[in-house]
Amino acid sequence: MPDAPRPTSDALGWLVDAKPNEVRAALLACAYFFFLMSSYFILRPIRDAMAVAAGVSKLPWLFAGTLTAMLVCNPLFAALVTKFPVKRFIGITYQFFALNLIAFYLLMRFAPQHEVWVGRAFFVWTSVFNLFVVSVFWCFMADTFRSEQAKRLFGFIGVGGTLGSIAGSGVTAVLAQRLGTVNLLLVSATLLEIAVAIVLFFPAVERGTTAEPVENVIGGGLWSGITHVAHSPYLLGISAFLVLYTLGSTVLYFAQTEIIGRYYASKGARTEVLAQMELASQTLTVVTQLFLTGRVIRWIGLAATLAIMPALSIAGFTALAAGALGVVPLLACFVAFSVLRRGSNFALTNPSMEVLFTVVGREDKYKAKSFIETFVYRAGDQ
Repeated sequence: MPDAPRPTSDALGWLVDAKPNEVRAALLACAYFFFLMSSYFILRPIRDAMAVAAGVSKLPWLFAGTLTAMLVCNPLFAALVTKFPVKRFIGITYQFFALNLIAFYLLMRFAPQHEVWVGRAFFVWTSVFNLFVVSVFWCFMADTFRSEQAKRLFGFIGVGGTLGSIAGSGVTAVLAQRLGTVNLLLVSATLLEIAVAIVLFFPAVERGTTAEPVENVIGGGLWSGITHVAHSPYLLGISAFLVLYTLGSTVLYFAQTEIIGRYYASKGARTEVLAQMELASQTLTVVTQLFLTGRVIRWIGLAATLAIMPALSIAGFTALAAGALGVVPLLACFVAFSVLRRGSNFALTNPSMEVLFTVVGREDKYKAKSFIETFVYRAGDQ
């Protein structure tokens, strides 16, 4: 009697429990997430360096501008979801952001006299870009894979984004002072266009007889994402968790602006050290995603997995307070806490949160999910 077929190839079997019909989609999802996150993580240290240059007193106004931009962008994105097939509106969204990057490149290159205001606009734009492009990616994943598949595959798919984050941070750390930060914007735009190409060729995945094809137009209303959240205890619970997380993240971001600004004087040095911190946190993340994420979710469940990062934050903020009092070295304490918190968020909290959205309706996977992960997230910042 012949041996039973392996659920996946020998090369992938020890990393992910994927069935043969899921392998191609999982690998392409990894590649899609890789180019998306490498595009963003080239921009993140540039944005953070501009925030440090602006000073901590300006951050509340920058966050307010970001929140306002989120409120404007959500109905525009909902209009695309209502009128176009999924792959089409994802392509339109990403190419809009790529054109924005080219516009910022031209402004920074040929209008240096407006550097302060362009920097502030770039901070707001990058904050919107980050949440929208990542949210759209996970909306597509939640629409492509059912809950049972997500628990097996999302940790592995997240590895693509983590490797992209490492690549983007590494490119910025190495080239920020040699090539110049302005030229890195064009590299980011190119990587974003590669992500668009992958979306267009993404295969269909077997999800069962009741699943609606992802090629169908979703339809619905412009404001249904907001109204559905308001009337759903399940979505409100997710929103509350996210707001509490962002409260802690914003406090830590203000601390980062003050501490990094105190210890590093030049813009290039600040960009370099921030990129190195990202590189460390993403390296920790990829190791965890490869060997622990899927197993932890299966072993202790989604609720307990989601509780890990808040527990770590309690310990980390306590240690940071001790550093501020001179009990422990402040800079080392901040770097260690920031790296560990971001690593646990990317490796454990984010995949678990994304699994939660696989059980809601298609319209909520794009509109309500996007609203929660953009406007609600930035409302927590504010």
